[in-house]
Amino acid sequence: MSNLIKNKLLNSLKIILAAILAILIAQVLHLDFAISAGIVAILSVQPTKKETLKTALSRFEAFVIALIISFICFRFLGFSTSGFFVYLAIFIIVCQFFGWYSAMAMDSVLISHFISFNAMGVVEIKNEVLLFVIGVGMGIAANLTLRKSSYIEQLKNETDDLIKQILHRMSQRILDTNLPDYDGHCFEKLDKAITRAEVLAAENYNNQFGKSDVKDREYVQMRKNQKEVLLEIFKCLVEIKTVPSTAALVSEFLEKIAVEYQHDNDVKSLLEELHSIQGLMKEKALPQNRPEFEDRALLFMILKRTEEFLNLKKDFARNYL
Repeated sequence: MSNLIKNKLLNSLKIILAAILAILIAQVLHLDFAISAGIVAILSVQPTKKETLKTALSRFEAFVIALIISFICFRFLGFSTSGFFVYLAIFIIVCQFFGWYSAMAMDSVLISHFISFNAMGVVEIKNEVLLFVIGVGMGIAANLTLRKSSYIEQLKNETDDLIKQILHRMSQRILDTNLPDYDGHCFEKLDKAITRAEVLAAENYNNQFGKSDVKDREYVQMRKNQKEVLLEIFKCLVEIKTVPSTAALVSEFLEKIAVEYQHDNDVKSLLEELHSIQGLMKEKALPQNRPEFEDRALLFMILKRTEEFLNLKKDFARNYL
């Protein structure tokens, strides 16, 4: 079983437990409509811890307003369907204006209990407030224990492997202008992997309190920026029509980057070697014809783009490695 599935199952169990505990607590306190506490607990769990707390606060504000609106409506229209209709109309409009979208259904379910009570005194209001507090409280408790997904490491490795493959194919393309299936399709796979990693890294970031660890987010962003540089290199590569005398130097270097493409590589030695190669290329004899001149210029541009690619990793390494 993969880490992602295990993580989802464990988190599901925690949410289920929170709902059950909310219902049991409500029953122990002899609250009416105890099951509603479990529903509130489930609805209170958001994708991340920060979202859960933010939503809980907005729902509490909305619930206070819902109590005031319903009290007025039921007082003048009675505990009837028509009174609830008027409450719904006013409360939904208020929620739309204040952005309390997630509170409309949950709070209205609690308010509907007053029709069954046929009263809205201190006892009845206390019952609904306790259902709300117990449900939201258990929802928050469940979310605070939800695990940070370790699936991000798998996605980061997948992204790195795809970049390695791209660098390897680039190395081959420099020496073989007729390399088969060199159409840039690999970038589509890389885009999807980076997008998945980006979403999960943001989710993990929002599941933290205190000192937020932004390393995963910055790592994915660094790879995303590197992908853009690789696209520029690809555009240069497809324009190369010959195999100039400097081709082997660039090809071997790209292959070396692919081999040494690791999380903890600070790329300092690679940058030193790149500068050395740039110096060697300048010492080569001048091109003998226009095609060679154009292709050597493209190879030099590829090295400049490769330097950008490595500098992105160097900056990340300086801050996080």
